[in-house]
Amino acid sequence: MALVWTALALSLGAAVSLGITRFAYGLLLPPMRADLGWSYTLAGAMNTVNALGYLCGALVTPRLLRGVGPGPLLLWGALLASVFMGLGGFSSQAAPLLVQRGLAGVASAWVFIAGGLLAARLAVLQPGRGGLLIGLYYGGTGLGIVVSALLVPAALAAAGNAPHAWAWAWWALSGVCLAATVVLRRPARSFQKQEHIKTHPRWDGAHLNGNSGFQWRRLGFALAGYSLFGVGYIGYMTFVIALLREQGASGGAVTLFYALLGLAVIASSRIWAGLLDRARGGQALAMLNALLGLATIAPALTSAWPVVLASGLLFGGVFLSVVASTTALVRHNLPQALWPAGISAFTVVFAAGQIVGPTIVGWIADGPGGLARGLVFSACALWLGAMFASRQKPLSG
Repeated sequence: MALVWTALALSLGAAVSLGITRFAYGLLLPPMRADLGWSYTLAGAMNTVNALGYLCGALVTPRLLRGVGPGPLLLWGALLASVFMGLGGFSSQAAPLLVQRGLAGVASAWVFIAGGLLAARLAVLQPGRGGLLIGLYYGGTGLGIVVSALLVPAALAAAGNAPHAWAWAWWALSGVCLAATVVLRRPARSFQKQEHIKTHPRWDGAHLNGNSGFQWRRLGFALAGYSLFGVGYIGYMTFVIALLREQGASGGAVTLFYALLGLAVIASSRIWAGLLDRARGGQALAMLNALLGLATIAPALTSAWPVVLASGLLFGGVFLSVVASTTALVRHNLPQALWPAGISAFTVVFAAGQIVGPTIVGWIADGPGGLARGLVFSACALWLGAMFASRQKPLSG
């Protein structure tokens, strides 16, 4: 139980880095766009810059891990993410907000990767429950989504008619991130005191060079499918709340939708565990991408509330497992020495996809058909990704 509680504490890192720092923006997009007169292209660019910052942060993380270790990097990343989230409430100009989103992306990468490394080290201490412990960490993303779903509307309501009322939501989210950082101190420091952490192999940039023995083309179809997942899923998470608002959904309905999506994320790690254990090729990635495409297109085709709720539940129950499916694919097909190189390759193509996705969807939404057509594009990207992934065969060696 001590390990379970440690994993739950570490899960606040995933809550900060993805659940709040990245995905809470979808809740803030409608009031900010209405107040500031943004186009959907500019609104999407905010998350494009956030994803670009995440990629930059991920690329420098190996060097930082070697220099300071995962515990301090987790804490400093969470603290900086908290500060950058708070900065979002101090400007109404596009340029400073773009910088804020980029810096938040950098810090969130440090938190998510360092926290994931510590969760993996935790699983080594009890291999029979390793899947549960790692699943608890990634489930923190859903916790962050649920907290955002409840906190953002409450902050907007408390701000009332104050100028730029959305700024209060940024500050409230920053406060939650700071509170999570305080909780993260204990597990981070306890890991720092354990000398066995230093004996584990490091994830460093050398794994991506030509001497690593990893050949990208051998997993080419899966890499293509995962990059298109990045394009498609981020369009939904960025714009689905804005679409629901356009369709006339009430504030309470939006809160319920987003909270249920977050709860489904928390449950998802257990739902698909068997599939990830069995699928040695791209079958899991293909199936999950196809399901996400169905969830993404549903609210674009109808505003019927049962269908919309089912879309959120299905999306939340699937999208984080796509990330897990690529880790499982690497573990099934590559020798352990090449796992870091394989995971790094998937990280790069995923980041590239989610950099492109929000701006393209926003640009489409500014034209005829609006946000609904933008989500149709996202669904098509996911289905194309499923088609590519389905062609990925297990490697023979």
